[in-house]
Amino acid sequence: MMHSRTDPLVQGGAQSEAVHATSVPVTQLAVGDVFTALDTSRRGLSAAQARAGLESHGANELPRPRRRAVWRQLGAQFTDLFAVVLIVASGITFLAYGLEEPRDIGTLQLAVAILGVVVLNAAIGFAQEYSAERTAQALAAMVPHTCRVLRGGERLEVPARELVPGDMVVLEAGDAVSADCRVVEAHELAVNNAPLTGESNAVGRTADPVAAGPPLEARNCVFMGTEVVAGSGRAVVFATGARTEFGRIYRLAAAAPRQKTPLQLQVASMARRVAGAALAIGALMFAVRLPTGESPVTVFVFALGVMVALVPEGLPATLSVSLAIGVRRMARRHALIKQLLAVEALGSTTVVCTDKTGTLTQAEMTVTQVWAGGAAHSVSGVGYAPGGEVADAGPVRELLRVAGLCCNARLVPPVGPRGHWRVLGDTTEGALLVVAAKAGLDLDAEEAQAPRVTEFPFDSDRKLMTTVHKSGVGCQACVKGAPVELLARCTDVEWAGRRGSLTGEDRAAAVAASDALASQGLRVLAVARRELDGPRPAQDEAESALTLLGLVGMLDPPRPEVSDAVAACRRAGIRIVVVTGDHPLTGEAVARRVGIVRRPDPIVVTGARLDAMDDEELDALLAEPSELLLCRVSPEHKMRVVTAFQRRGEVVAVTGDGANDAPALKHADIGVAMGVSGTDVAREAASMVLLDDSFASIAAAVRLGRAVYQNIRKFLVYLFSHNIGELVPILAATFAGFPLVPISAVQILAIDLGSDVLPALALGAEPPEPDVMDRLPRSRQERLFSAAVVGRILFLGGIQAICVTALFFWHIGSSGIPYDDFTEDTLVYQEAITMVQAGIVLSQFFNALAVRTDRQSVLKAGLLSNPALLAAGGFGVALMAAISYLPPLQAVFNTAPLDAADWAVLAGLGTLPLIADEARKAWLRRRAERRKGAPR
Repeated sequence: MMHSRTDPLVQGGAQSEAVHATSVPVTQLAVGDVFTALDTSRRGLSAAQARAGLESHGANELPRPRRRAVWRQLGAQFTDLFAVVLIVASGITFLAYGLEEPRDIGTLQLAVAILGVVVLNAAIGFAQEYSAERTAQALAAMVPHTCRVLRGGERLEVPARELVPGDMVVLEAGDAVSADCRVVEAHELAVNNAPLTGESNAVGRTADPVAAGPPLEARNCVFMGTEVVAGSGRAVVFATGARTEFGRIYRLAAAAPRQKTPLQLQVASMARRVAGAALAIGALMFAVRLPTGESPVTVFVFALGVMVALVPEGLPATLSVSLAIGVRRMARRHALIKQLLAVEALGSTTVVCTDKTGTLTQAEMTVTQVWAGGAAHSVSGVGYAPGGEVADAGPVRELLRVAGLCCNARLVPPVGPRGHWRVLGDTTEGALLVVAAKAGLDLDAEEAQAPRVTEFPFDSDRKLMTTVHKSGVGCQACVKGAPVELLARCTDVEWAGRRGSLTGEDRAAAVAASDALASQGLRVLAVARRELDGPRPAQDEAESALTLLGLVGMLDPPRPEVSDAVAACRRAGIRIVVVTGDHPLTGEAVARRVGIVRRPDPIVVTGARLDAMDDEELDALLAEPSELLLCRVSPEHKMRVVTAFQRRGEVVAVTGDGANDAPALKHADIGVAMGVSGTDVAREAASMVLLDDSFASIAAAVRLGRAVYQNIRKFLVYLFSHNIGELVPILAATFAGFPLVPISAVQILAIDLGSDVLPALALGAEPPEPDVMDRLPRSRQERLFSAAVVGRILFLGGIQAICVTALFFWHIGSSGIPYDDFTEDTLVYQEAITMVQAGIVLSQFFNALAVRTDRQSVLKAGLLSNPALLAAGGFGVALMAAISYLPPLQAVFNTAPLDAADWAVLAGLGTLPLIADEARKAWLRRRAERRKGAPR
């Protein structure tokens, strides 16, 4: 096919060669000519055409950003701030070795050891980054991106990547547009072009031809990456993948750098402060040891080694691994984390604003009752299988016919022996299609007799949906919606073939019936119609002076797992607020079933009442401790409530599935979108996607989010406590006048290599403690290095320091050798520094067991329940044994072999941090029990 060079879409860089067969751009063609130009029809492409188009044009995907070469990824690990510090320190140490006279082999060993630390951390960082990329790709594939198309006249849901030019796309509010398309049918269709133009206002679309102009100004086109915010329509694809307008912009923005999360920034800032403290301590060591008579180069190298050993070089990698583990665990619990920020915020969540349908319930609607003329007609059968019947269906056949015509959903029969009936589209509409089939109606035949002319889609303000169909010489409007809103538009009634004016008595009977159905936990819809003269009525005309046909009550049973999740959130101090568009009685009934409402007098607030409140009144309402349900509310109300909670300092998680929920999802601390029933727009705006739409997955994610934050603190305590054990003996020896150091810089680096990073990584993978959901949420102002964390570091590090310092001076003193007679070759000194190093390693092994839990006894958690931690600790002990016994390593570290008695003493002292921390935890548990039992 040929195309014109002057085509504005071609000039925009987004046109494929399949756009048209003439020199006239598709934007300027009439609808009939668009089908001809794109070699398609109103029935869409055939299956064969779609396959050929996919082979010809390729998948509808944006070009993936080029991955950095492996060698570049590995090289980037050596440009980190701490890696640079260590490399510089190693270079200075090598230089010092070259300048020394005579040269000290220990200086060379220290330089090599520093480089060893750099290489180890680079290897861990590279492995983590590579694994994180693979994990991100796998998680992204867990949320399939699909779209609805017509192929051969049949409405299908296909992966967006399989769209090809000529496909007929079905557009509805909440959809993300998956390709550049020419609109051929529009019913109040409006899109948000903000991703392309930066303007967030809804822009109406038309099917009419437009004059030549820039591509993005064509009002009869919709573009990839934009959102349908209102109405419905159909459009023909003319460009896919990189040939779209969005693809052109994407290529320009693909290289934008990622921003670090607040937690990463906090850890980086903290690590820099610690590095500054290490520099200060190194300077102090230099100043203190210089007067001892050692050469300045020797003292400088020692001080440099101490400084390097105290730098938390493994902290960034350990943090990233812990967060990545948390994300993977949440994905296994059906919670897909899109932003690491969500992992941080989940641990401090105080309020969850949750939808009802699909989140607390199963989102598998089943009509159980149909009401008309004072009579209730029960419906048998469950789910979407059309098996069952409507009791005495004759009087309600017209009601069900109108309700079925006013639907866009489609029932999909089972495929294969294990398949089941499912709904393509809205589940409420699916339930209406099923009950119509149970009543013996053939909706395909009904639609053929009364083809649809136009549609006025549902929106959260009107709470109605209307379709207009041909009926004889005129038209008929079929309307369904919320009972209160629809009844207000009714003037007549038709029950059991009797038609007349809607009297006050009739209206009261309908309201009472609606309330009775809602009080049973049923979702209630009213159904009405109107006969019209003209073929294209205005919306106000089609939705006024209606004839009420009756009510439909449908059951959406609560999810069985939600009750336990609600109870867990209550214990965790998390407030749950139900935010639903349903009837207050329906919302309260479901909330009671799952345990959100337990008191006899919950506060139930409707959207109308919220509109009448100013901000002060709303703040006062939210401050009340009563159980709260917000019913008949719109997404705008949800946004206002989220903002009000945040004004009170709450950390808010909010669920949403519609396009209009996007502002609230973005504004909330944790926006939670539905992965099954949610719109593309909602999923894009959220920071977390529920792959199963269940509230229980939110509770599970909160639990795991708390565990991630706890684990970060655990390895902080672990990493920094042993620094105290290394530093105090050096200070004590200096001020006691001992001429040598109780532990050398190369020994400290060996501890970093053997006993720091691997156990810290294992602590980052620690599962949540059993009582993690029995604690109140942490304050969002609480810092990682809180008073409790610093106190625990000093507590455990102080015990280690006292033990190894006492052990060193006991062994030196028991020899009877004067301090001034000691040299580095004195056997007693070699044994003493070996015992100091071994004492720190063993105490760190038991320290790792201690910090596994904050309050629970490690014996109850299970000493063997984290095998990775035991293996990491065992590696550190084995390395220490090798340093003690192997002659080559003895020469490097100036160590001596220890006998069984020495190891027994070291093991006994090493257990003291564990024993002391177990006593501390027992005291905390007793205090918590006393507080729980105290009268309030």
